[in-house]
Amino acid sequence: MSHISVALLLTAGLAACSIDEASDLLIGTAHADDDMTAERLGELVLAVDEKAELEGNSWYFRIEGLETSVVYDIEADRMRIIIPIVPTDDLEPDILMRMLQANYDSALDARYAVANGMVWGTFIHPLSTLSDEEFLVGLAQTANVVITFGGTYTSGMFLFGGGDSSEIERQQLIEELKKKQRT
Repeated sequence: MSHISVALLLTAGLAACSIDEASDLLIGTAHADDDMTAERLGELVLAVDEKAELEGNSWYFRIEGLETSVVYDIEADRMRIIIPIVPTDDLEPDILMRMLQANYDSALDARYAVANGMVWGTFIHPLSTLSDEEFLVGLAQTANVVITFGGTYTSGMFLFGGGDSSEIERQQLIEELKKKQRT
């Protein structure tokens, strides 16, 4: 198994599966023209972590050992992936500045945010137009901004312009997750 495949399995929370099993979990019937539903979102979350738990309109699960939540609101047509990073009390001004700079050029679709005394990695998207690929890439980017907090502050994707990300492996991980979308 390649290094990229191992990284894919770990980041997708599918470490107990083989590549073929992971592909079977993430590849199935087409959903390209369908609106994302709460049920479909649940299928994707459970494909990432079969131990995920649903409470109301929130899924709780782990990816790369990170406590992750996916909250959705059908009426507001919104979905949010959130992963806690550190309490805001632990932040120095230079870290806050670096987070803002990363939100411009290296965090890309994921973002650093501050709420309720905590720094979060987050990805926000309209629910109905969310594709399988967008969800999986958003999840990977969010995990990556948490993992790289205090270092490169990157989602693992390309840079918009400026910034300081050279983690090619994280980009490869994103590309591998894209291949796992339902076609």
